[in-house]
Amino acid sequence: MTEITRAETWDALRAAHRWQIPDRYNLAWDMCGKWAQAEPDRLALIHVTDQVHDYTYDDLWRLSAQLANVLAAHGIKREDRIGLLLPQRPETVLTHLAAYRLGAVIVPLFVQFGADGLAFRLSDSGARAIVTDRANLPKVAQIRDRLGELAHVFSADGAADGALDLPTLMQAAQDQAPVADTLAEDPSFLSYTSGTTGPPKGALHAQRVLLGHIPGVQTFYDFWPQEGDRIWTPSDWAWLGGLGNVMMPALRMGVPLIAHAPARFNPDAALDLMRRQRVTSSFLAPTALKLMRQATVPDGLALRAVGSGGESLGAAMLEWGRGALGLTINEFYGQTECNLVLGNNWRLFDPKPGSMGRALPGSHVAVLDGTQRLGPDQTGEIAIRTGDPAMFLRYWKQPETTAQKYVTASDGEVYMMTGDEGRYDGEGCFFFASRTDDVITSSGYRIGPSEIEDCLNRHPAVAMSACIGVPDPVRTESVKAFVVRAAGKGGNEGDADALAAALIAHVRTRLGPHVAPREIAWIDALPMTATGKIKRRDLRLVSGDGASHDA
Repeated sequence: MTEITRAETWDALRAAHRWQIPDRYNLAWDMCGKWAQAEPDRLALIHVTDQVHDYTYDDLWRLSAQLANVLAAHGIKREDRIGLLLPQRPETVLTHLAAYRLGAVIVPLFVQFGADGLAFRLSDSGARAIVTDRANLPKVAQIRDRLGELAHVFSADGAADGALDLPTLMQAAQDQAPVADTLAEDPSFLSYTSGTTGPPKGALHAQRVLLGHIPGVQTFYDFWPQEGDRIWTPSDWAWLGGLGNVMMPALRMGVPLIAHAPARFNPDAALDLMRRQRVTSSFLAPTALKLMRQATVPDGLALRAVGSGGESLGAAMLEWGRGALGLTINEFYGQTECNLVLGNNWRLFDPKPGSMGRALPGSHVAVLDGTQRLGPDQTGEIAIRTGDPAMFLRYWKQPETTAQKYVTASDGEVYMMTGDEGRYDGEGCFFFASRTDDVITSSGYRIGPSEIEDCLNRHPAVAMSACIGVPDPVRTESVKAFVVRAAGKGGNEGDADALAAALIAHVRTRLGPHVAPREIAWIDALPMTATGKIKRRDLRLVSGDGASHDA
C-alpha cells in the first residue's frame, strides 16, 4: 500500500510496502475534497499573523471552488500554467486547490525572487495568470510588458498596480465547482531547478507526485500522523521542502497545517511559535537548526519529530537535537526532480552522522559509474530507479535534456541520474561526497552558478564572472563571485569596494537575496579549459587569495 505499515525493523518496513497508484487521481480531491465530504468541520489550516484564523476542510473546499470559478471565468483551462507568488497564507493553499480542480498547472515562485528571476520562470513556463499580493506586485508590474502570454494578474490583497481584486471576485463567485477528471500521470505543478548547468529548468510533476512523498514523510516524521499532530515549517511553500514535505502531505493526511511567514527567520520567534501552536512535527533546514542552536529553547515544546535535508547536519547537531529538543533529527535526501528517496527513522536504527539515510519504502537507489552498479564504499553518482511516483515527468520544453537524465544500467534497470556523487556502506546508509554539477548549497537552497553569472555579466562594469560556493559556518556555503572587470571600472581600492557593493546589490535586486554573492574577488582572467569552459576547481584552489570584498 502507498502508506507505510509500522514495523519493528527497516527491512520489514520496506518489505511491507507496495505502491498503489490509481489510474485516475486528482490532488485537490485527495488533499481536501475527501475530507470536506467526510469530515467537513475537521481543522485543516491555522493562519498565524497578529491574530489566529482557523480554516476547516469545508472552508478550503468552498473557497477553492470560488477561486476555481474566478480563474475559469478569466479563460484559465486545463494544463494552463498559473504562477503562484505568495508566502505562507491561505490563498497559497487555495490557489493550489483551485488549479488542480481545473486540471491547470501551478508554477510555484519564491517571494524572494527578483524581477529577472520571476521573468525567466513566468516567460519560460508561458504562464497565463499569476496570483500574488501587494508586497510582490511591484516586481510583477516591472516585468509585465516582457510577458506576452501573461493575461491576468490577481492580487490576494485587493486591486493595485493593474492587478485584479481577487477577494472581491471570489465573493461574487459560486462556492461549488467540479473537479477535473485527471489521470495520475497528468501534470500538476512545474517546479524550477536552481540552474546549475545553465538557466533554471522546469521540472514538470504529475498528479501522483504527492503519493510518492507519503512514505518519506511518514517515516521521518516518526510514523506520522499520530493523535494531536500539528505541523509547521519555516521553509517557503514554493520549494519542494515546504510544498512536498509539509503543505501538501499535511492536507492529504488530515494534519492541521500552520501557515506563518515572518519577514525574516528569527530562531527565538520560531521556537516560541512552535510552543504556542503546539507543533509536533516540523521540516527544519540545517541552517534553521544551526540558528536555533544559538537560541534559548523554551519549555513546553510539543515537538516530537523533525525532518531535515539539503545539507549534512553532522554529529554535533544531532547531539544538540537530542539534548535541546529531546528527539533525534531524521535526515533525508531528494531533489527537485525526485524528492524523498533516502531517509532515517531513529526508532528503527541509530542514524549515522553525515548519512542521508537508507532507501525509503518504495524507493530504489544505487551508485553508478557510467552504467556499472557499484558496491558498498565505492564512490560514484547517486541514481534513482525509475517507477518512483515522486519522480518528475520531464523537463519543460527540453526533451533532449530529459533524455540525458536517464541511464540504462548494467542490471537492465533504468535510473535517473542525480548529478550528486556519493557512496553507501554495508548497512545501506548513503553518504554524500560531492556535486557533479557545481551546485552551491546555501541555507538549504540549491543555487546554480550560471544564473548568477549571467546576471553579473549583464552589468556594464563586468567583463566576465564565475561563482563558486565557499564554506560558511551557518549557511554551509555562501556564494563567492570571481569578477573580471570591464576596462576602466573600479581601478582603485575605493572604487573596487563601491563596485563590489553595487554588483552584490545588482544580483540581490534581480535574482533575490538568497542567491546574491556575499563576497566579490577581483581576478585578471578566469581559468578556462581549452574548449572555453570555466575551471571552477582552480577557483576553489585559489579561493581566499587576492583582493576580496565582503557584502
